[in-house]
Parts: sequence; C-alpha cells; structure tokens
Amino acid sequence: MQGESAAVKTNRRLFGLGLVSLGLAACARPVPGGPGTRARDGLPDDLRPVANGAYDAWVAAFRGRAAAQGIAPSTLSAAFRGTGYLPGVVTRDRNQTEFSRTLEDYLSIAVSDERVRKGRAALARHRQTLAAIEDRFGVEAEIITAIWGLESFYGERRGDVPVISATSTLAFDGRRGQFFEQQLVAALRILENGDVTPARMTGSWAGAMGHTQFIPTSYLQFAVDFTGDGRRDIWSDDPSDALASAAAYLRRNGWTRGLRWGAEVTDSAPSGTVIQPQAGGPRFATTANFRVIKRYNNSDAYAIGIGHLADRIGGAGPLRGSFPPDANGLTRADRIALQERLTARGFDTQGADGVIGRNTEAAIRAYQASRGLPVTGTPSQALLRGLTS
Repeated sequence: MQGESAAVKTNRRLFGLGLVSLGLAACARPVPGGPGTRARDGLPDDLRPVANGAYDAWVAAFRGRAAAQGIAPSTLSAAFRGTGYLPGVVTRDRNQTEFSRTLEDYLSIAVSDERVRKGRAALARHRQTLAAIEDRFGVEAEIITAIWGLESFYGERRGDVPVISATSTLAFDGRRGQFFEQQLVAALRILENGDVTPARMTGSWAGAMGHTQFIPTSYLQFAVDFTGDGRRDIWSDDPSDALASAAAYLRRNGWTRGLRWGAEVTDSAPSGTVIQPQAGGPRFATTANFRVIKRYNNSDAYAIGIGHLADRIGGAGPLRGSFPPDANGLTRADRIALQERLTARGFDTQGADGVIGRNTEAAIRAYQASRGLPVTGTPSQALLRGLTS
C-alpha cells in the first residue's frame, strides 16, 4: 500500500493555479484593505510593479547573460518594457510551506458538483475539438477536460500576472534563482518565436501559463499548434492549442490509449497497484496511466482528482466508499451543517463545501466571541450542537 496514513501532503511550491485554483483555503477571499486588495486592472496591489533598485541592477546584469544565450536585444527590450519587481510574488513564494489536507477535503473541491457540471458543459461545447485531439494524441477527451478543470477552472482562472515580471522577480529573489532564471529565459524564447506578445504572456504568480498552466520550459518542450495558425497559443480564449498541448504532454510521457487511470476498489476489485491515501477512506487500484498523470503534478491526490473528475464528467457517479470522521470527530456532512448554520446565524463562511478553511475558522471565532466562549476557531461536535439549539 502506498500513500500516507492520515493526510495527503501537497507541496504548495508547485507551479501554477492547479492546486491554488481549487480553493484549498476554503473559499478564502481578500480582506478589504489587505495585501489581496485588487486594483482597477484586476491585479492585487502587491502584484503590481514597485521601484526596486537592486532588482533593476539584477535585470541589467541578466540582459547580458540572456544575450549570451542567443536572446536578441530587441526581444529583451520588448519583454522588459513596463515590467518590474512584484513584491506579492516573493511573499507568496515564501509562504508556500507544506500543508496537509485529507483526500476527502481535496476531492470535495477538485470534484465539486460545480466543477463536474461545468466540465460536462465544457466537454459538450468543445466535443468536436476534443474528439480531434483524442484521435491525434490518443488521450481521452474526459481526461483532457479534467486537467483543464483542475488547472484553470475551464479557462476561467488562467492568471493575469505578467510572466516576465513574475519569473524575473523570483529569479532575482534568489531562493530558487537558477530555476526561475531558466523559466525566464524560456519565456523570452517563447516571445522570440512569436507565439505570444509580452502583453498577452500572463499567468499565475509563479509563471505558469494558459488554460492548462504550462511553465515556460514545459511549453517549449510540449506545446503544439493544433489550430494550424502558426502559433502555439495557450493563452487565447480558444482553448484548442492548450488542450492539445496537455494531450501531447501526456502522450510523450507514456499515456496508453484505452487504459483507465484506475478505479475505486469495490466488491469487484480491478487489477492494478492499490493505494489508500487517507486511512479509513476509499482505496484505489491504479494503472500506468495514473503514473503518467503524476508526471503533470506529482501528487496522488491530484492524479485521483483528475481521474475521478474525468469519470464524473463522463457520467459516472460519486465514490461509493466513505471517509472517516476528521480529527475533530466531524464527518463531511457535519462540517457542511456547521458552515450552513454559522452562515444562517450571520457568521458567513462564504460557502458550505465541508472544507474547514480560513473563512470558516474566522466565522467560528466570531461566533465564539459573540457568545463569550473561548475563541479557538476550531470546529467541534459541541460547537455544532450549540448551533443546533
């Protein structure tokens, strides 16, 4: 048996919106006036350029290194025009410590009813394109749609941070300087190839781009021009190139057409490597294609999320197995009831998904303070009973 006994450990240093877009903070929203406040251009204030002389000096030195690698002066000038140091990128990078989430929490968001519903609609809307991609690359349409859904919520959350600013800021910061300088050079090569303009090259705060959140080096290696217009455009509102690029990535990493990713182990157990990422929860029999999905994101939870979401988009039902109560003795149904009752009492949790995140914890603290209770922000059966009375 593989996996971890109590929780799925996810490294929040992973690129892109893939995990961040799932809302693992449980419907977290910016605090008015805080660092997440959004300016008129749609970006939070801390993701807009600020003056930084040391960064400017670093960029000047980098230009020489980039030119030595064959990047044209005209490309460098165009790429860095209007860019700058983004303090929020460094803040986010340094705060990406490892955290633990149960598989149940992860799937509650990754395979939410909304994500399934939108996925089925996206599959129907782009059926012809996805069928052509499946025919060319041998990767099933439902799998590609699921990747699209987890990476950018079907294109709704592609990221709007300028990639040159983001990657140069992280390269300058130095914590992972060599890696991000490689991404910056790769981004410049993309611009030099003419696939996108500097203004349109946007993505996540860490530089992952487009509908399927490719980092620049992966883009250079795997992106394809599926529409035949001469550009590998993963940023366009038309997702064709991005979806085909994700399929090309999986195929190049060994995807086998017609082989399922795996399945929940039920009475008729399928063959494959059996894992149980959460103690007491469902077990899954996985195949070689499961391991190919992990090449996209090296996480059992992610690969199960992709596989199960693809199954649901294709018409399958929810998992049959159940998960045990959490460390506070609450089942998912209990947690949803707690969120609903807090909201009904005027302590808005900003959603009832059964995942205890920052907003739910804040609502619990506010409720406890209003009742003269110890302010812990921790859910419990006693708290749930108190909200019932």
